[in-house]
Amino acid sequence: MRGKYWCFSLSMIMACAASSHMKAPRAVAAFDIEGHRGCRGLMPENTIPAMIKALDIGVTTLEMDAAITADRKVILSHDPYFNHDISTAPNGTFVTSADEKSLSIFQMTYAQTQQYDVGKRKHPGFPQQSNLPATKPLLSDVIDSADAYAKLKGRPLPFYNIETKTQPSTDGILHPGPEEFVQLLMDVINNKMIKDRVIIQSFDFRTLKIVHEKYPGIRTAALVGGGPLHSLQHELDNLGFVPDIYSPYTGLVNQQLVDDCHAKKMKVIPWTANDTATIARLKSLGVDGIISDYPNLLINKP
Repeated sequence: MRGKYWCFSLSMIMACAASSHMKAPRAVAAFDIEGHRGCRGLMPENTIPAMIKALDIGVTTLEMDAAITADRKVILSHDPYFNHDISTAPNGTFVTSADEKSLSIFQMTYAQTQQYDVGKRKHPGFPQQSNLPATKPLLSDVIDSADAYAKLKGRPLPFYNIETKTQPSTDGILHPGPEEFVQLLMDVINNKMIKDRVIIQSFDFRTLKIVHEKYPGIRTAALVGGGPLHSLQHELDNLGFVPDIYSPYTGLVNQQLVDDCHAKKMKVIPWTANDTATIARLKSLGVDGIISDYPNLLINKP
């Protein structure tokens, strides 16, 4: 079942890339263009086609979400279950809101997750989205495919901004505990030898603390927003260290926050800016990058 719905053949991409010019990894760009879940506004989220499309647009960093299966495979998924907005069951019927919570990824093997399509249905919130058959891919396959495609096109290798989808209330229920989650994630990162091109981001600071303590060379990003509002210092005190990146919700970003983060040597990369007015405001404040469902808007592509 692996690779059943890939829009691009990984074997073909890698074969072509092997004979192409291979560029060395580079430092993070001065302005980091991050495609949210690949480019959710244009392609099915967290799929290989979305990542390939984002590379064609010219993103610096592929942003994505990690989930863990019952057989401890790391796959891409924002939700810990098959969301009813985008999922089709093995029998061809649409997953409903009443059914989705029973379709826990952590209770399925990787092979079982590949029976569900997450690309054929247009997400109701993204009318520009193109659709095609797709499944939730292994993180390892995403890295292989994206790196090979970048090499094939003679482009710099992408960075990977990977979110750990964990929270204390669902440890051992919808995902492993933070120690195991981070270890499984880092096993893939180390196996693929991309630690110099990885950012680990999370709202769950437990995972960031583990990364900071056990893997100090890995960049970390503190995601902030979507809950009670606290001061920058409160968030940093809670985290216990200064991360490489502070990633607040766009509505929280003002000049004072940007200046305070820069004073602490943190980059500011807000989420998720999906219109030109918001993007222009954030750029005028001096942010270091932007996460967007429409990364084409960040580089003025149609």
